[in-house]
Amino acid sequence: MKKSIVFLLLISINTLAQTKNAKPFVLGYSDEVESKILSEKRTLNVYLPEGYKANDTIHYPVIYLLDGGADEDFIHTVGLVQYNTFSWINRVPPSIVVGIANTDRKRDFTFPTSVDAEKKRYPSSGGSAKFIEFIEQELQPFIAKNYKANRQSTIIGQSLGGLLATQILFEKPELFNQYIIISPSLWWSDGALLKQNPAILSENFTRKAQVYIGVGKEGVWASTPTTPHVMELDANLLADKIRSAKNKNVRVYFDYMPEEDHATSSHPAVFNAFRLLYPKK
Repeated sequence: MKKSIVFLLLISINTLAQTKNAKPFVLGYSDEVESKILSEKRTLNVYLPEGYKANDTIHYPVIYLLDGGADEDFIHTVGLVQYNTFSWINRVPPSIVVGIANTDRKRDFTFPTSVDAEKKRYPSSGGSAKFIEFIEQELQPFIAKNYKANRQSTIIGQSLGGLLATQILFEKPELFNQYIIISPSLWWSDGALLKQNPAILSENFTRKAQVYIGVGKEGVWASTPTTPHVMELDANLLADKIRSAKNKNVRVYFDYMPEEDHATSSHPAVFNAFRLLYPKK
């Protein structure tokens, strides 16, 4: 895996708008990981917490952000992380944020669908198994090797990213301690994930996990499944399903935001998630 770090600028440098004293405003770093599993290079946008030093003994939790490109959700999510780690707020522990920039999110965030209309509409879909393998076998080891990460990890996913985060929770729950699932596209393949009986529901599941599920007033989202799926209802069904677990190790928070829609849910949901996952001290 080749590492190539360059500055990631919060603002575009426009020479016509600069004064002679203008300098780049640096938010984080852009790194690169060579994936043999995906057969491509993937860009990672990385935010390091205040006081991060490569040569000290402190290690930090890692927040993995799907749709983590500089022109996607990286900048505004990092702002929420930084805000909540200010010393006068001290809600969220200082954390590393790893934004995974997309190349083909419809491919990476979906499993094979049984709905013909979805196959036609999303011809590249169905590659989530490989993407999860990439996260487990290449991305997380890369971060552990090159950054001062501890064993606490969170994943944030919205829409199809929320679908993927739910799939990981059901199939590979050990990959993360916390799941922030926003407006998940659970309608995919006629609600196939909601029909699963995942290990997290069993009495023998002993790993601690916290799950936040946030959704706005979003209505019907589907290609043409046998039964229409309402986003709010499916998200609520997911929360109820997790609550039905026979163990007490998985805690779920459901957050309905009627003032938000699919386009606006992400930012307030992450803010609310931090409030719920990290109660005031």
